[in-house]
Amino acid sequence: MSLLIRTSRLGASLRESLARSLGWLGPIAGLCVVFGLFALLAPESFRSGRNLETIARQTTIVGLGALGMTLVIILGGIDLSIGSMVALATVVIAWSMQVEPLGWGPWAAAALAVAVCGGCGFANGLLITRLHVVPFIVTLGMMLVVRGAAKGLSREQKIDAPETWLNDLLASLGPDDRGWLMPPGVWLLVGMAVLVAGVLRYTRFGRHTVAIGSNELTARLCGVAVDRVKVFVYTLGGLFGGLGGVMQFSRLTVGDPTVAVGLELDVIAAVVIGGGSLSGGEGSVLGTLVGALIMSVIRSGCSQMGLSNWVQEIITGSIIIVAVALDRLRHRRLWTGSPGTV
Repeated sequence: MSLLIRTSRLGASLRESLARSLGWLGPIAGLCVVFGLFALLAPESFRSGRNLETIARQTTIVGLGALGMTLVIILGGIDLSIGSMVALATVVIAWSMQVEPLGWGPWAAAALAVAVCGGCGFANGLLITRLHVVPFIVTLGMMLVVRGAAKGLSREQKIDAPETWLNDLLASLGPDDRGWLMPPGVWLLVGMAVLVAGVLRYTRFGRHTVAIGSNELTARLCGVAVDRVKVFVYTLGGLFGGLGGVMQFSRLTVGDPTVAVGLELDVIAAVVIGGGSLSGGEGSVLGTLVGALIMSVIRSGCSQMGLSNWVQEIITGSIIIVAVALDRLRHRRLWTGSPGTV
């Protein structure tokens, strides 16, 4: 009997390890397939170094927002206000550099924008934990509040801003900057990804985040400060939204309260395509970045082939449905055992 129990436990452990491996190997395989198809079907310009740089630049804004969303989804939550935060960040940067008599410099303006978005995330976490309202409703309301604040601050029009080094963060590299390989904003995304991955893997906060997403009641019984972790995670989500807003400002060079409408869907899709589970407790930084890259490759490939936007939307939506279906199937096979399994 003891041998049977040990064998059953070993089988369960192997299934869990296989499921985790598929969680990050699947998105990478999907990226290779998508890129390979467009490399064969699209014009040669799709494979050029300039286009690869463009894909990386397009991924940066979604990728930064998705890093924070990865933490939120692993926690078992959702944040629909991320797109509005990006818009608010662009407006705050442009406004703070123009307002008299302050005339803040680019460093201070960017820091203020990130801090404001962090405050929005903090408000999300506080409302969720104190009012005990589901995250979907709280962040849906916050999406409208933040978008309205951006429009009010800008008086419902774009705000021009002086040219600074912020404009170069996601600008295409010039002939003298080829040694960088990618624009500074892309390297910022890579650095933040390494940081978030390290936090998830090696810190108590990361373990508590995963524990809450896996089983909140058990985590609470084990002494985890659930409400505090939730507030902190949503605050981080807001901070990453602010960083995404800084990158969006770099691309636009103006403060635009109408930008990033629907960006929250791209951010959530990147996490889901990358293996994150909307049930909580699962997700990876590598998978999230791969998910964001898959969507950028699809957009670039469709554009290079002259396909309409609706084709891109159908392809991306189909990939999201398949990713969620595979996640459900993976969980069912992992946790459903035959009678007599221990």
